[in-house]
Amino acid sequence: MKRHASLLFLASIQLPAWAQQRPNIVYIMTDDHTAQMMSCYDHRFVETPNLDRIAADGVRFTRSFVANSLSGPSRACMITGKHSHKNGFTNNEHGIFDGSQQTMPKLLQAAGYETALIGKWHLVSKPTGFDHWEILPGQGDYYNPTFIHMDGSQAVDSGYVTRVITDKALDWMEHHVTAPNSAEGYKPFALFVHHKACHRAWLPALEDLRLYEDRTFPLPPEFHDDYATREAAAKTEMEIGKDMDIVYDTKMFVSPQETPRTRLSGSYQNMIGRLSKEERKRYDDFYVPLSRAFYEKWGTDYNFLPKQPQSSISGSRDAELLEWKYQRYMRDYAKVVHELDVQVGRVLDYLRDHNLLDNTLVVYTSDQGFYMGEHGWFDKRFMYEESLSTPLIMHLPAGYERRGDINEMVQNIDYAPTFLELAGAPVPNDIQGVSLLPLLKGKAATKADKQAIKHWRDAVYYHYYEYPAEHDVRRHYGIRTDRYKLIHFYGHDVNQWELFDLKNDPHELHNLYGQPGMEQLQRTLHRRLEQLQIQYDDPQR
Repeated sequence: MKRHASLLFLASIQLPAWAQQRPNIVYIMTDDHTAQMMSCYDHRFVETPNLDRIAADGVRFTRSFVANSLSGPSRACMITGKHSHKNGFTNNEHGIFDGSQQTMPKLLQAAGYETALIGKWHLVSKPTGFDHWEILPGQGDYYNPTFIHMDGSQAVDSGYVTRVITDKALDWMEHHVTAPNSAEGYKPFALFVHHKACHRAWLPALEDLRLYEDRTFPLPPEFHDDYATREAAAKTEMEIGKDMDIVYDTKMFVSPQETPRTRLSGSYQNMIGRLSKEERKRYDDFYVPLSRAFYEKWGTDYNFLPKQPQSSISGSRDAELLEWKYQRYMRDYAKVVHELDVQVGRVLDYLRDHNLLDNTLVVYTSDQGFYMGEHGWFDKRFMYEESLSTPLIMHLPAGYERRGDINEMVQNIDYAPTFLELAGAPVPNDIQGVSLLPLLKGKAATKADKQAIKHWRDAVYYHYYEYPAEHDVRRHYGIRTDRYKLIHFYGHDVNQWELFDLKNDPHELHNLYGQPGMEQLQRTLHRRLEQLQIQYDDPQR
């Protein structure tokens, strides 16, 4: 009963006149889009001019983290402002989000906002707290995707999923949002645009099939990581060499008769089977010649592909194949990012052309980071930097004058209190995140804002739960401070602590835990970890 008290309180509020001028919120969240693949963060791989527009005109968070690097749990943390153990959705394998609990969209509704969700939901239960929603079932499909509607019906929309989601978002704004200068007045809105991109298996828009084919991407410096002193890292199954499926992931498919059967080849055929006859011809015209050339060179016996850890691969043939798989992965992922960037540009243009941009907070982020060959991996889940970190850029509404980089440590549990404070709604005491508004005000910051910034968090807490499951990443929790990271892998077949000095070892290759001279630092970090577990009421301690 206690958790619903704030909803009852807000429902009784008579909104004052100033509430009609509150900023809109457009929250764009992608899946598995990592900061390395955004040119406003990293110029090595791709160019993302429309995403860069947001950062150039607003702010870029340089130390943005998630609380649990996995799609469903991360979304639950965002929508509740609470860590996984508090919102109840700890993992994708067995979780069902409790939609009856207090959520940020419900609180926005009660404060007078019109709310909408379009795209990927991935929390199993039906969305609550939205005046309108259209969601993908489960992970959804890239081509001609199915959508579930509020009445329970399902329908297939023709086209590429990133474009279709954007079309639906623009259509909702066109037909459900009242223009500020109209006779009907103005009701602020919060629109959540949740993309499937850039989730595995990175199927590009047909127009983008030939993009990046002339690009050779550089190998990350820790690509051939041997995982020495990191027991849990050595046990995973997310290496590009031995775990990336040659059909499902790199799309080396000719026909069911000519292509070797792999664990995921059936799933791949289902995905591309959604294409129309004409679309499939365009697709095959690109991938079939690549596939034929691949099997002519490497043979059709799938067993020859590297099964040993890629750090131990030697000899020109295996090394060449490993790097070939990396290049195919990078090219397809980059193609998916390209269309995503184009569609974000359409949203920005719509807001600009309809005079909404000056009164709208536009947030772009992802549900977590992703490995683009770092440590030889793809996927996420670990507390290591590439998956703990997530991009976060914002276009700010009028009155919020901060520009450029924000270096304070922020986390996805902070989005809920940020949006609520922006909406002029009370932030319930049980929300565990903190509002980011003090960081956004610039010269308009009050004395209280400056005090909040002065005493900003000095560490973030992380907890990953999903094991046994896909990729075999062991359960772990830990903290990241400005310079150090302490992680505890626990349960089943592992019980190991890891300690990294991020200043001297940014790639996290050298576990310092237990080494001579680390005793005092370990005690300090253990105390800080326990303090955060108490603060967030995590029973793991």
